[in-house]
Amino acid sequence: MAGRGKLIAVMGDEDTVTGFLLGGIGELDKHRRPNFLVVEKETSLGGGGGGGGGGGPPPRVPPDSSFPCRRGFLAREDVGMILISQALAEQIRPAVAAHARALPAVLEIPSKDHPYDPARDSVLRRARGLFAPDELR
Repeated sequence: MAGRGKLIAVMGDEDTVTGFLLGGIGELDKHRRPNFLVVEKETSLGGGGGGGGGGGPPPRVPPDSSFPCRRGFLAREDVGMILISQALAEQIRPAVAAHARALPAVLEIPSKDHPYDPARDSVLRRARGLFAPDELR
């Protein structure tokens, strides 16, 4: 991994992930695992955010499946940042809140159907805790 940069992984609805793929974010690692994951509305998220397998179209998580955090994007050495739609982050909030390492950084983004809500953003809440209220004005 020396000499190479880290990947940006993206998790979210089909439109969000497709937009990032069209922007050139899509990569496969040496084990042919993609750095993107489409999560459908009826997907049951049993406690994590992972990484799918295979190539071609964006991998979809089938309904009633669970994908543990420890074996997904958080565990990959080649991922430096995880972009996750805020609606999906809400569904797996305990896993997002429990992540305390600097890398990979987990950033919540808006999606087409769910606008960004700063009150729910865990990164913004942590950043506010670093500064005095006077410094935020």
